[in-house]
Amino acid sequence: MGLHMLLLQAHFFLAMLLIFVTKSQTNFQIAKPNCTDRCGDVSIPFPFGTREGCYLSETFLVTCNHTHYDPPKPFLRHSNIEITNISLDGQLTVLQFIAKECYNRNGTEALSNNPSIRFKEFTVNNTANKFTVVGCDTYAFVSGSRNNKSGYQTGCTSQCASKDDLEDGSCSGVGCCQASIPKGVWEVELTLKSYSNFTESYDNHTTTVWDVDNCSYAFLAEESAFTFSPNSLSILRNVEELPMVVDWAIDRGTCEESQKNMSSYACKSTNSSCKGTDNGYRCYCSEGYEGNPYLIDGCKDIDECENPNLNICEKDRCLNTNGSFKCFCTKGYKGDGKKHGRGCIRGQSLVFKLVAGISIGITVLILLICWLLSILNRRKLNTMKQKFFLQNGGLLLQERLTQRQQLPVIVNIFSSAELKKATDNFHDSRIVGQGGYGTVYKGLLADNRLVAIKKSKEVDPQQVEQFINEVIVLSQINHRNVVKLLGCCLETQAPLLVYEFIENGTLFEHIHSKTKARSLSWDMRLRVAAEAAGVLAYLHSAASPPIIHRDIKSTNILLDTSFTAKVSDFGASRLVPLDQTQLSTIVQGTLGYLDPEYIQTNQLTQKSDVYSFGVVLVELLTGKKALSYDRPVEERSLANYFLLALERSCLFQVLDDNIICGGNSDELTSVAMLAKICLHVKGEDRPSMKEVAKELEGLRLAGKHSWNQTEPNEAESESLLSGKMKAFAIANGDGSSSTAIGYDNSRDHIILPMGGGR
Repeated sequence: MGLHMLLLQAHFFLAMLLIFVTKSQTNFQIAKPNCTDRCGDVSIPFPFGTREGCYLSETFLVTCNHTHYDPPKPFLRHSNIEITNISLDGQLTVLQFIAKECYNRNGTEALSNNPSIRFKEFTVNNTANKFTVVGCDTYAFVSGSRNNKSGYQTGCTSQCASKDDLEDGSCSGVGCCQASIPKGVWEVELTLKSYSNFTESYDNHTTTVWDVDNCSYAFLAEESAFTFSPNSLSILRNVEELPMVVDWAIDRGTCEESQKNMSSYACKSTNSSCKGTDNGYRCYCSEGYEGNPYLIDGCKDIDECENPNLNICEKDRCLNTNGSFKCFCTKGYKGDGKKHGRGCIRGQSLVFKLVAGISIGITVLILLICWLLSILNRRKLNTMKQKFFLQNGGLLLQERLTQRQQLPVIVNIFSSAELKKATDNFHDSRIVGQGGYGTVYKGLLADNRLVAIKKSKEVDPQQVEQFINEVIVLSQINHRNVVKLLGCCLETQAPLLVYEFIENGTLFEHIHSKTKARSLSWDMRLRVAAEAAGVLAYLHSAASPPIIHRDIKSTNILLDTSFTAKVSDFGASRLVPLDQTQLSTIVQGTLGYLDPEYIQTNQLTQKSDVYSFGVVLVELLTGKKALSYDRPVEERSLANYFLLALERSCLFQVLDDNIICGGNSDELTSVAMLAKICLHVKGEDRPSMKEVAKELEGLRLAGKHSWNQTEPNEAESESLLSGKMKAFAIANGDGSSSTAIGYDNSRDHIILPMGGGR
């Protein structure tokens, strides 16, 4: 039993010895020899000291009070400013009293104090501390002196009506507010008041905020020491002091001035450096050293090898040096001894070196092959881009652009990489529309412009010249109601067209969505119709050469945020030579909108757009789709359904409920009659788009048709369509004055009426 106890004592002795050795290596001397380095729980490093000969000057005297406190507490000089921490980095933490103001239930003042603190040689840290005011009927300010200049004053107000107004962590003026103080402050005085002081009595405090709290508080303290919560109003009642950070420095001079007199120069350690501050200078241990730079030989070398976080050497490969370290390899090993370097490896045989050399050679060869393949792939990709560029008419486009340099509008040619980046590589989430001629993606260019990028179907090589001509002509259309073509990309198999992005969707969505249709008033519909008709009139009459859109429908009329019409999708459009009025083409378009004469003869004319526009007018009037399988076979075509309703004098029974109440009945009737003549089976009997646009614009501006005026002026205001409109105004008893067409969708082919139609 005695031997066992002896062994335990030996182990204990060894453990204590190890702790002592470790402590002696890591804990450096902080006070002068034979001077106390602690007061209670607080370390007292030189230049601070508790008695003469232990501090640098009277400024750094610390009074350690053993009489009234156990353990003792340190105070700054002979003041009541309690110190809680001293840092050699130049900061001092002290306790500062809280200003309080409390009221009795009858409104009389129960408690009020305005604490102050004065340092003179030290300054209050303006970044670590915040001036904080807590209360529900409170204003407070902090004032005093700073540097050698005039005084300062700042503050803030805090109000609240109930505890429900208070938020955790929020000091924005409701129950709590905060303000910063300027640099160089050495004197602080807190003043705390209630707004009730402005009144003749304290009724405001007792009636407004008594149920929340009857006290207010203000303090200048370390920001991290206080976090506001609704309970702060009651917690602060029992708190007298909070920590405040103070900056200290040596003297008032600079490093250069102090070094001239080495006897008074405070940086005594040989491995120390000096750094100036706003109110003096401080001393620091050089890199690789730590300790107290204010003591002779106070900065000790750090053994980086003992702490793996301070060195980059492999285990047991570190050698400590003064202020630094170095890595090494022992005999029989080679390398740099570093963790992330070449390390230390044993010298290898010739066979190993040969194997290593072969492995490195194979690795280099593989990397070289990969590099060559990447170059070949890039070249292949560039060759393919060039092929597509030529196939899609790139050279022809460049030639045409060179010939048209004098024009103000030029087509931008985008790269495929640029448009892939704009659409996240044409991700499905970017699709905003799909049609017979391609898919439309929403894109964001490098200059933050929103664009619509149309990925067209492959262009017929026989029509490349016409495609390029269309791109150039469309880029020059400067009409406010046409979706602007910004440019194109020809480096892909399918050409990409870049348009301005219209954010409010299509006319189709606004007509056929129940929610949106209620917001689309008759006036708005009439304006959209007039604007779209104006575009078609411009394309037919003002563009050179004239353009037939060929696919007019409500999905190709976009609306911007102000509900201005924007005609889009010219993928099926055709340019009309100046010496021709019609073109022979394969029938293209959308069922429900197709011109029956065009279907029957394959002869595309401007009147084909007139017919399609007539269907759009009927959509605006009825709110019904151009083709619907929910109606009887003979009425599946909206055009046929509408003309049948007119024949039966049932116009107002088929009009959209959303416009009957808000629309002018004369206007509705006039637009219906205009739509009727646009839907004539014979193109020659239809009006031109210029005539249609003039009628719609007249309706929109004047509120009634020119042919309905009581005393028309034949020279100035006679309607271009008056003859046609009068013809259609005749009763349809003999069935010879109007036309109707329909689609027999059950047999998937088109039915044309016999004779002259209805």
